[in-house]
Amino acid sequence: MTQQQSQQYGQRGQQQTGKGGWDAASIPDLTGRTYVVTGANSGLGLATTRSLAHRGAHVVLAVRDEAKGHRAAADITADQPAASLDVRLLDLADLGSVRAFAAALHADRTGLDGLINNAGVMAPPRTLSAQGHELQFAANHLGHFALTGLLLDLLAATPNSRVVTVTSTNHRQGRLAFDDLAGERTYSPMAFYNQSKLANAVFGHELHRRLTEAASPVHSLLAHPGYTATNLQTAAPTGLVKFLFGRLLKPLAQSADRGALPQLYAATAPEAQGGDFIGPDGPAELRGAPKRVRLSPEATNPETATRLWTLSEDLTGVHFTFRGLSPSGD
Repeated sequence: MTQQQSQQYGQRGQQQTGKGGWDAASIPDLTGRTYVVTGANSGLGLATTRSLAHRGAHVVLAVRDEAKGHRAAADITADQPAASLDVRLLDLADLGSVRAFAAALHADRTGLDGLINNAGVMAPPRTLSAQGHELQFAANHLGHFALTGLLLDLLAATPNSRVVTVTSTNHRQGRLAFDDLAGERTYSPMAFYNQSKLANAVFGHELHRRLTEAASPVHSLLAHPGYTATNLQTAAPTGLVKFLFGRLLKPLAQSADRGALPQLYAATAPEAQGGDFIGPDGPAELRGAPKRVRLSPEATNPETATRLWTLSEDLTGVHFTFRGLSPSGD
């Protein structure tokens, strides 16, 4: 894909996904398919898992807290006794945990229909991950980057498999501070959250470009939930963020079930295509039914993409091998 084609693809937005009113009832039958959902125990992840399971999919709940994961699975099976669920430990901020999760999945699976990179951390005080990276960049971007690379061969073994990376409208305000990614010189909780969401957008778009160039059967899509009431905001340790999003603006937010629709559409709708960015169709993309929307110019910038990709491989030790469609690690 040329630079011009890449930019045109990223600006393809404002096109409706099809008939209006797409919702969870529009999801096709998923019997026999397997999906991994990160952050599946609450919020968007729980809503996504519930909808996938309802349509017959086997869902791996990749969660940082196994007890919460099992409670979420029990909540789903209380309503859907036949739901096929598997709770597994995954701490995206710890690359050792990411590798262990991927190795365990390889031990009992030969394919994977979908990976939904949903989990997120929002606006904590400056905190470092197990490997010394700023927590939001580590959990929101680096962990998902590594997980995708380590599961790429399972995805490639399955026809029409998809990687859906969940970003935010905040990616449009983000800036990648390559000279201070750990926030050692200056740190703002929301600025570093926006940075991580821009990194998600850059990664999802660049992954699509590289998969297309390699003629891979795997498709990379992006989604954002608009403004949705989840514990991502209410559990934010930063007081101003918690007050603003968790209390003052909460009445304007849509439910997690509605907010999950863009990523569900990206993961399951037959008409969704690799490279699509799906968000709500309402004013300012805050709420509504799924439609194709636009990435920021920076998210489709080839120089930014190459720099972030190389850095991410260096920081995670996971090197994508598209020709053989199997990852390598240091």
